[in-house]
Amino acid sequence: MNAQSTSPSTIVKVPTGHPGLDQILRGGMPIGRTTLVSGTAGSGKTIFALQFLIGGIRDHDEAAVFVTCEETPDSIRENAASLGFAIVGHEQERKWTFVDATYDPGVEEEVVGAFDFAALIARIEHAVRTTGATRVAIDSLGALMTRYEDAYTVRREMLRVSNALRTLGVTSILTNERGVEHGEIGRFGVEEYVCDNVLILRNTLDEESRRRTLEVLKMRGVDHLTGEFPVTILPNQGLVVITLEGSALNAESSTVRIHSGLEALDEMCNGGMFRDSVSLVSGATGTGKTLLVTEFIDGGASQGERSLIFSFEESRFQLFRNAAGWGRDFETLEASGALRVEAIYPEMRSLEDHLVAIMNAVDEYQPTRIAIDSLSALERISTERSFREFLIGLTSFIKHRQIAALMTATARTLLGGESLTEAHISTLTDMIMLLRYVEMGGEIRRGFAVLKLRGSTHDKRIHEFTVDGTGMNLRGPFRGVTGILSGSPQSVAEASPDLEIVAQMFDPDGGPTS
Repeated sequence: MNAQSTSPSTIVKVPTGHPGLDQILRGGMPIGRTTLVSGTAGSGKTIFALQFLIGGIRDHDEAAVFVTCEETPDSIRENAASLGFAIVGHEQERKWTFVDATYDPGVEEEVVGAFDFAALIARIEHAVRTTGATRVAIDSLGALMTRYEDAYTVRREMLRVSNALRTLGVTSILTNERGVEHGEIGRFGVEEYVCDNVLILRNTLDEESRRRTLEVLKMRGVDHLTGEFPVTILPNQGLVVITLEGSALNAESSTVRIHSGLEALDEMCNGGMFRDSVSLVSGATGTGKTLLVTEFIDGGASQGERSLIFSFEESRFQLFRNAAGWGRDFETLEASGALRVEAIYPEMRSLEDHLVAIMNAVDEYQPTRIAIDSLSALERISTERSFREFLIGLTSFIKHRQIAALMTATARTLLGGESLTEAHISTLTDMIMLLRYVEMGGEIRRGFAVLKLRGSTHDKRIHEFTVDGTGMNLRGPFRGVTGILSGSPQSVAEASPDLEIVAQMFDPDGGPTS
C-alpha cells in the first residue's frame, strides 16, 4: 500500500483515487479512519465512493468491500460500467465484494424489537476478513438511518458502525444525504460529529447553471486546503476535482522568442513573443481576431510546430474555409498532424468540463501552440467566480506546459471598450493586443496596438492594418489621430518642426525660458 506520513509520529495517509482531492488533503485520507461524504441528490456521492475503492484496487492492489443500502449490486455494476469502471472484473479477481443491505419492499417485515446494526456489522466484518479488504464504502448510511426516529439513536448506531470499522483497521467512506446545499450536514444534525472526517459535495443551481463543488469541512489532525473546489464528472475518469494547488506561481519563464505569424508584429515585439507567453487579442466583431489566430497557427506551422485550436463560435469547416480565403491550408496541416481542431458550442459542457477537456487534449496531442477562440463565448455560460477560476486554472496549466497561447475576447461595442472577459484575464496574460475600428473621413479603417508585453520593450504606437487575400498586413502607425482606444478617434493637426522649436523656448506659463 502506498501510504504517506505527514510527520514522524502520527498520521499515515492513503491516496483517495481522486488526484485533485489528494492535493487538497496534502497526500490523501488518514488511514484507518471513517470519512462522511454528505451531499444532495446528483452531487456525486456514489461515484465518489466507487472511485475511492477502485483507486485502491487499481493503484495499490487493495481489496474492497462495497455496502449498498439503496441500489442493488446489479444496478451499481451497470452504472459504474457506464463510467468505465469494470467492477465485474474486480469481482472475478476477488478484489471486490458486495454486501447487499438493500430493502426489498416485496418482503413483509415483522417488527419484533428495536432495529440495530449488529447483523450488518457482522456481514461487513466477515467480508473484510475473508477478502483482506483495506477499504470499505457504505452507500448510503442515510438510507439505513431512516429506520430511526430520534437523533440520539442515530448517533448511537452511527458511532457503533464507525467503531466497528476502526476496529477492523479499514479506511472507510460513508455517504449521506442532505436536503439543502447549505445548512445541516445530514437529516438528523448529528452525522458529522460521529465520523473522523467530513466532506461536502454540492450541486448548486447558480444563475440557471448547475455547478458541482467539493469542500473539506473536517479532517481531524490533517492539514488541508480550505474552500470550495470545482468538481465535474467525466467518463473513464469519474469525479474530477479541480484545484490550483498544482499550479502555483513557480513555473519557469522562457527567454526564447517565437514567430508570431506576422513579421511586422515580431518587430513591434522586439523580436517576437516569448515561448511560454499567454496572449490576449481583444476587438469588436469583424476586426480580425480569428484572422490573427490563423496567422499565429500558420506562424507555428512555418517553424515545424504543432498547434491546437479550441473554437467555441465557429465550426471546424468554417475555420478551414476562412483560412483558405487568406491563403492558409489548414486541411493539409491537419492531415499532416501539425494541427488539431476542437470545435464545440460552449453550452454543450460545463465550464469545468471544458477546462478538463482542454487539459486532456494538451496532454494527448502535446502541442507547442494553443489558440482559444473565444473566451467571451465561454464567459456567457458561467458565473463570474467560475469564469475567474477557469482562467486561473487554464493560464497556469499552459504556463507549466511551456506552451504559447493566443486567446480572443470580444469587445463590448464596435468601437471598443473593455469587456468583462478582459477585466478577468488582463492581469493573467503576458501580452495584450487590441484591434480597433477607426473612422476617418467617413471611412472605416482598422487599428492594431500592443498594449502590454511582459519582460520586453515593445512598440507602443497604434498601427493601421488591412486585410486581403494574403491575410493581415500591418502598416505604419496612425498619424494625426487621437482617441482611438477610447472609441472616439479625432483628427488633430500635427505641429511643424519649426513650431515645436518655438514651443520649446517658452515655459508652460508662456514666459520665455532662460
